[in-house]
Amino acid sequence: MTLSDDSYSPTPDILAFDSSLKLDVLTAEQIDILKQGTLQLMEAVGVRFPSPRALEIFADHGAQVDWEKHIVRVPPELVDKALSTAPRSFVLGGREERFDLFLDGKRSYLATDGCGVRVMDLETREERPSCKADVALMARVCDALPLVSFFWPLVSAQDHGLTAPLHECHAGLTNTHKHVRGGTTVFRQLAQYIVEMATVAAGSEDERRKRPPICANICTIAPLAHDEDGLESALTYAEAGIPTSFMAMPTMGSTAPASPLGALVTGEAEVVSAMVLIQLAYPGAPVFHSNLISLMDPRTGGYISDTSIPLVIMAVQMAHAWNVPSLGGGSVSSDSKRIGWQSGVKSGLGSAMVPLAGGEICGYLGMLDGSMLLYPEQVILDHEICWEANEYFRKYKFEIHDLALEVIAEVGPGSHFLKQKHTRDHIRDFRLSPVQHARTLDGKRLEAEEAALLEFKRIAENHKPEPLSREKLLEMDRILAVADREAEKIG
Repeated sequence: MTLSDDSYSPTPDILAFDSSLKLDVLTAEQIDILKQGTLQLMEAVGVRFPSPRALEIFADHGAQVDWEKHIVRVPPELVDKALSTAPRSFVLGGREERFDLFLDGKRSYLATDGCGVRVMDLETREERPSCKADVALMARVCDALPLVSFFWPLVSAQDHGLTAPLHECHAGLTNTHKHVRGGTTVFRQLAQYIVEMATVAAGSEDERRKRPPICANICTIAPLAHDEDGLESALTYAEAGIPTSFMAMPTMGSTAPASPLGALVTGEAEVVSAMVLIQLAYPGAPVFHSNLISLMDPRTGGYISDTSIPLVIMAVQMAHAWNVPSLGGGSVSSDSKRIGWQSGVKSGLGSAMVPLAGGEICGYLGMLDGSMLLYPEQVILDHEICWEANEYFRKYKFEIHDLALEVIAEVGPGSHFLKQKHTRDHIRDFRLSPVQHARTLDGKRLEAEEAALLEFKRIAENHKPEPLSREKLLEMDRILAVADREAEKIG
């Protein structure tokens, strides 16, 4: 049954992973060696900051600045001073408080994957460029999935040119009650419009600062560099109290040394230097850490995100060693170009890594081909695999009455439990997966991929979260119209 235009369906409570089983790969001594190596790179080699404002901030605080080459060398004592003001924990707000995410290291929240550019069309089953409608559809479907706590637009709104990130933010805020990764690198003139949309969604500036409905992500440039507009965007977000993660993506063999630890410290220098900048400019601004290390394919020069080295756990340990939350840990995204064995292996192993790595935001559901291709049903498959992992690693609640000794005694040897009231009362306590246990009306078992596609379509047809108020929607439309006109001047 399709909901009418004036009806909406409730958004289920989010379900996080318990991180009490966290696995450490690095010892305290090894972490210290990596930190010292990071500090050595930042002081002796330096990091490129092609932003006059960033250079001025560093110079004002005693860093060594090469104004011609835009290289900043940061002494260790300045790093320590700056990071001492970074909050270890903070809140990422949802539409309602029950969707708030607490980044305190006690739990891990699953996110969708982001920034893809291609979609396997839901109806034609042919690849095409992504658009804003895809972002909105995925936000609405993910709103119905309990394990998805953090909505990162999976693909780009390529039908909106320079303001694509603003339209992705808008599609997220208007189609899910969950926290939205709404900020990214945009031209400096456009970043303020993202802040304005966040303010409208939150209801006021005070509420936006208290429970920010969006966060931002700024990618660094490997090796040891930053993007000018990325830095300017980050400073705008920080001034507004919007939490920002800095994501390094060093590739072993091309943009980083062909060694895991060398790539790790290269990314650390990029991420830490950016967090230092934000703390120097706006002490106490919420920042978090992300260091995603990949490998260059030595045969083709291509990108391989899947490696068997536990770098995801190391990166989370480093984030917590700098005393900030982590965007990273277990990942279910895959280099596979189609749904199949390779994507299944990655999803299975990645979901198990979520509670073991202990990153605050992790998972990255829904994407294939190195996060470039969206298969809509993949988010359902990933969600089901992560559900299994969540159940498996959750602390078992031992209840004496579960022994059901009286029921067993009543049935006795050689009989069955079908007619017992206990069976009628409890047989539905067990969740049956819509993917693993799907059947047609005539009882035929469905293949997992087919069942996932049907489940995606069912949710897309029936789930309609309560919208923002008409006043907020109109104000967001006004902001987007102004931003689109500003982008025309830039273009």
